[in-house]
Amino acid sequence: MPPNELKTQYSMSFSTGGLFYNESLLIVDGYFSTNDWTLTRKSALEKNSIQSRTESSVKRRVREICSRLELLSQQQLTLIQDGSRSEQQYLLWLAICKRHIFIQEFAVEIIREKFLRMDLLLNVQEYDAFYQKKALWHNELDQLQKSTRNKLRQVLFKILREAEIISDSCMILPALLTPELVQAIATDDPQLFRVFPISDMDIQTWLK
Repeated sequence: MPPNELKTQYSMSFSTGGLFYNESLLIVDGYFSTNDWTLTRKSALEKNSIQSRTESSVKRRVREICSRLELLSQQQLTLIQDGSRSEQQYLLWLAICKRHIFIQEFAVEIIREKFLRMDLLLNVQEYDAFYQKKALWHNELDQLQKSTRNKLRQVLFKILREAEIISDSCMILPALLTPELVQAIATDDPQLFRVFPISDMDIQTWLK
């Protein structure tokens, strides 16, 4: 049995949407007006700042977005507020990987490994095989209905496209990290570079 497989129960709440690019920017702006995530959540719910149609949808989306963003460092949040669209997309992807270990492991074990082999086409069969492998050690995956599993796969591929980790045709795209983004990740946890399609040589150069 892999040593860490049973230590963490996977959260699969990412089925609620996608990258949430525009909504996340609004919530980050709200956070910097208070520097308090509890107040940020409360304000986003009261104002419906993410413009969801129903109260239940607002609650689910605000909860999911805030649970991702609050895992980022202050430096990373500032870069979301002030950085380029590409930096923002990569940081929102990073936040998702921090929040959802299942996605983080898929990024490291499947996407990055394929990238390093120059095997750049990501297909749904590889996702399904990964899911089945993880389900052997995680009952929370094995117990999900087929319709939910299909929804999770659909949303993850949507996130990957919106974050520009893959193209519309499911080709893995090399991540082009700016010096500012490299610093924001390196000062947090250098292991997080592995959630991006980048080479070992690039990582070693950045960490010198």
